[in-house]
Amino acid sequence: MQIDPAKQERVDNYKLLVGSILPRPIAFVTSVAEDGTVNASPFSFFTVVSTDPPMISVSVGRKPGGVQKDTARNIAHAKEFVIQVVDGENVEQVNQTATEFPPDVSEVEAVGMDLLSSVKVKVPRIAQSKVQMECRLHEILPIGGDGSSPNTDLIIGEVVFFHVQDDLYDQGRILTEKLDPVGRLAGTTFSTIGETFSMPRLSPEEWKEKYGQS
Repeated sequence: MQIDPAKQERVDNYKLLVGSILPRPIAFVTSVAEDGTVNASPFSFFTVVSTDPPMISVSVGRKPGGVQKDTARNIAHAKEFVIQVVDGENVEQVNQTATEFPPDVSEVEAVGMDLLSSVKVKVPRIAQSKVQMECRLHEILPIGGDGSSPNTDLIIGEVVFFHVQDDLYDQGRILTEKLDPVGRLAGTTFSTIGETFSMPRLSPEEWKEKYGQS
């Protein structure tokens, strides 16, 4: 099957992307509106950008007509946000926050989550999460679309403070099984980590010894 994305609709390209690039980690993002309302929304176009300094990116798709979603608009204004990791214990509440509530309704309050103060940013974090990353906006890039009506806001943020639940932390590492992260698949399907396996990265000499021709 060969497919030219320029010859099909946006929704068809979306289906190919989310059905191929998976599982995708989910960023549960809190931000604050100009009126002080705390917004919380999940986004699965999310990844690490840099480790020095630690930076992440979240793509927030725009609404029809190129209208920014609350999260992107809030971050563009306040220049800060918090990312929470989605896990097996909070995924149901996180999914509820994807409901299209009005801008003046806090998803956090609507779904019964609790807020905690952050250390370096004014945006609060979610108590029902095991890992939280306080972020300051590095750059927000309107991309895609036709130029006058972008498709997405690519948000790049610097992580300025980490919060990790004590029992997940072991000598600088996070214990994956205890975190129990949840990823997004296609459609309305989610996944847990399931079976894991380890494969070391080989040196050229090790590769030659193991796989090279004699």
